[in-house]
Amino acid sequence: MNASTLNTVVLDDGTHTWTAAALETAVAEYAAVLRAKGVRVLATLLDNSVAWVVADRAAERAGAVHVPLPVFFTKDQIAHALQASGADTLLLPRTVPWPLAPAEPCSVAGEPLAMARLQNLPVPMPDGTSKITFTSGTTDAPKGVCLRSATIDSVSSGVVQAMAPLRIRRHLCVLPFAVLLENIAGLNASLMNGSTCVVVPLSQLGLKGSSGFDPAAFHAAVVRLRPDSIILLPQMLRLWAGYLAATRQRAPDGLTFVAVGGAPVGAGLLQASRALGIPAYEGYGLSEGASVQTLNLPGADLPGSAGRVLPHARVRISAAGEIEVSASLLAGYLGDPQPVPEWFATGDLGSLDANGFLHVQGRRKNILITSFGRNVSPEWVEGALQEAGVGAAVVFGDGDPALSAVLWPMNAALPDTALQASVDAANSKLPDYARIQKWVRASHAFNAECGMATANGRPQRAAIFQAHAQALNASAH
Repeated sequence: MNASTLNTVVLDDGTHTWTAAALETAVAEYAAVLRAKGVRVLATLLDNSVAWVVADRAAERAGAVHVPLPVFFTKDQIAHALQASGADTLLLPRTVPWPLAPAEPCSVAGEPLAMARLQNLPVPMPDGTSKITFTSGTTDAPKGVCLRSATIDSVSSGVVQAMAPLRIRRHLCVLPFAVLLENIAGLNASLMNGSTCVVVPLSQLGLKGSSGFDPAAFHAAVVRLRPDSIILLPQMLRLWAGYLAATRQRAPDGLTFVAVGGAPVGAGLLQASRALGIPAYEGYGLSEGASVQTLNLPGADLPGSAGRVLPHARVRISAAGEIEVSASLLAGYLGDPQPVPEWFATGDLGSLDANGFLHVQGRRKNILITSFGRNVSPEWVEGALQEAGVGAAVVFGDGDPALSAVLWPMNAALPDTALQASVDAANSKLPDYARIQKWVRASHAFNAECGMATANGRPQRAAIFQAHAQALNASAH
């Protein structure tokens, strides 16, 4: 690094700024600690912070595997991840008790933390594994996806290349760093680009747990912290846009780019958000592809699609209509010795149009077959309902003569008549076999805390159906 690069501000914690030189010093210091203690696999259970950034980069420097754990994981999920990865060390706040092993006080980037040494035995993992990310928690035993540093760098570089025309200089990290999308497309890409990453505790951004989100607090933080770019989940965008519309406000003028991913977004939400000054663009990716694979961008944008393939990725559609990706793939799964194929089958159905835009049509395993023999992707119908103004929808009907749905309004105060109007509008654009014949209002919003969604917003269909089966059977809608 030359002198000007060393003096570049790369991190801002809302109170202090860190130059590239200061970050390098902190990383070197903690890497030396990890080497001295012989750490093989470092697990972290930390909020977004400069300390997280330093620990992540220090683990790579020291040749240790990093296992970032989401703070919203249950105790059982944390225990599973630690054992499955063979983690020998856990870095966590001093204020969090860890009864399973003694924890020694330590300091990382000036933050008081604790290191607990664990008794887990080493486990086999693919050669070159540098990071293990655990899927968002659809079960108590989420999968461990093993990634190599070269793959992470390739994806980060692809994001930097694609977004170069936007001249992003300041990125606000909104999602937990344990979520691969923020870790790679947000943090890593920004640091590679020489941009400033704004890293503050998630509670300051209106986030609580995996799915609690206060859009008023979030909007105030965006105004105060002045980012050029952020990454959001669809439900966060939906709530922020709803708050701005209800309070007759707009997003700050300086906000240049808002990437949205993790679950389907829909053209309607994108257009409503843009009308409020939120420059929202949908993308598509998966942990097995080291996060983002396709992205809409200014000048290359088709609302309702997942965008064009990014420079680091390759995407094709199989003969069965399944999206397959290549080039930036996982090294393998923990506990699974099977080699990774050149083309990874994502489980998502989709198509590539003549202009190269990817259209995601739902999960292959979610396909509903009605009693009339019609195959229907529930995500297709759910997207139509959201386009028509429904906040969230989950569609059922496997083996039934007609489809049914559990609906949650964009605004909780909206009456059932407004939901019915949205259903009618969606049905008018759908073929008869894909129309909603009966529906019920959800008991509450779909989120991870109530067990009805994963951390990234994907609905837990079985749980939603079980909670509303009696109401659906009695529905007169």
